[in-house]
Amino acid sequence: MTRRTDWPDLPDRPIGGGSGPGPGEAGRPAFGTTGGDSRSSAGPPFGETAPGSAGRQPPADPEEQARAICLRLLTGTPRTRRQLADALRKRGIDEDVAAEVLSRFEEVGLIDDAAFAGAWVESRHHSRGLARRALARELRTKGVDSALIDDAVGRLDPEQEEQTARELVERKLRSTRGLERDRRLRRLAGMLARKGYPEGLALRVVRRALEEEGEDTELLDEHYPEG
Repeated sequence: MTRRTDWPDLPDRPIGGGSGPGPGEAGRPAFGTTGGDSRSSAGPPFGETAPGSAGRQPPADPEEQARAICLRLLTGTPRTRRQLADALRKRGIDEDVAAEVLSRFEEVGLIDDAAFAGAWVESRHHSRGLARRALARELRTKGVDSALIDDAVGRLDPEQEEQTARELVERKLRSTRGLERDRRLRRLAGMLARKGYPEGLALRVVRRALEEEGEDTELLDEHYPEG
């Protein structure tokens, strides 16, 4: 099979061949028609296999296979190089072939881990209220390089991070009314901690929210110092 070099366009026919009639097949009767011996030179009857032909199909080009897998996974969803490499490995693509295809995809901009990390930080902070620590943890699980992670989460303004923490507490505050003061503080601070906010920031934001509701938080300082 001749290897295509027109990166990164999709192949103009599916891997393994098309479904239309090949040369010399235009006059072959459709399935279910009559007229002629079913064992003529046109081929074996539907459902039977010619002797010695079982499973004999030309192997797909591994590089073309890898390209098709990556393009399918990238459709509508950006992915990191590591995510695509894992997918290719699970599908049995040779590591050298995978590395070549992935490098070419990076060259043409179809894989961009830096852009992925930046978009991930912006999206997950605004949609889920995640702080830098939680965002970095998520990016590590997706195989993003540490330097790219540091750069992406470093763009998150500390003031914006604290403002988001306040908004999260305000939305949760009503559901804690009726609980003891220290229990409210632990529940609200724990919510922020799970989203990656530092303990000192979490306690400061929660205390301020409780004080604005009229709670006396001075007695909490001994057990929950802001640090």
